Amino acid sequence: QVQLVESGGGSVQAGGSLTLSCAASGLTVSRNCMGWFRQAPGKEREGVASIYTAGNSIYYSYYADSVKGRVTISQDNAKNTVYLQMNSLKPEDTAMYYCAARPGRCWSVGSRYEYNYWGQGTQVTVSS
Repeated sequence: QVQLVESGGGSVQAGGSLTLSCAASGLTVSRNCMGWFRQAPGKEREGVASIYTAGNSIYYSYYADSVKGRVTISQDNAKNTVYLQMNSLKPEDTAMYYCAARPGRCWSVGSRYEYNYWGQGTQVTVSS
């Protein structure tokens, strides 16, 4: 049974930073597409970033235009955990953030409908 458990959300002021974690069980973060999505009240769930790694030489990461340059997705295969480091946070980054997974390689962030597994989410609130 696949489980994804997010943590690290919280409240910060604009310009601050947060690092979200997604601990996976029942699948390996390596050789699977791991993504982060977010959903603000009244809005659609949108992709933030995705990552695919295989071995020591294959590493692909993708970012939504709205976060490019401010966000870094990474993973620790030994801990089977994916991270989302967010810097220069803006009030418009306020949302519930979800970790997601699907088999195979990522070719982009993708849409929510491409992912098979989801975590419960962690709230990020950015105040101005």
